[in-house]
Amino acid sequence: MSDPLTPAFREPAFPEAVPTSPESPFQVATSQAAVSGEPESPPLIVVDGANVVGSVPDGWWRDRAGAAVRLRDRLAALPATGLGGIPAPVEVILVVEGKARDIPQGPPGVRIERASGSGDDKIIELVRGEPRPRRIVVVTADRGLRDRAVALGAEILGPSAVPR
Repeated sequence: MSDPLTPAFREPAFPEAVPTSPESPFQVATSQAAVSGEPESPPLIVVDGANVVGSVPDGWWRDRAGAAVRLRDRLAALPATGLGGIPAPVEVILVVEGKARDIPQGPPGVRIERASGSGDDKIIELVRGEPRPRRIVVVTADRGLRDRAVALGAEILGPSAVPR
């Protein structure tokens, strides 16, 4: 007969399975890419070309396409240098609209997206179309665009983050 004051000892069944539900305190936070073995996508920087060009009073209104080309060329270094605290490598998309839509593709590292209508709508389309999890940063000072992009999970940098 066992002593009522001595608890019964049960040997634990090893190895115990580690819970893997998201609520588990044992689950290590890993990116989807790390779990799948696929390389993680670099951060995506989407630049509101019209807004960034318009933030520099350099006569852009006389030659919108020329101003967009100058911006495109300034962005060319970003894939290797990063932007505003976002370390390299990064992917860069410049969204152009209106008279700037016809600029040539230019140097590697900056993808040109030509908006057939609103540049803001094109930017939102790009943000919405990116698979998650991926860090997406929209460069703009446009309050309406900022609000729409943030609602989709994007971060925002102002035009002053772009090298002059």
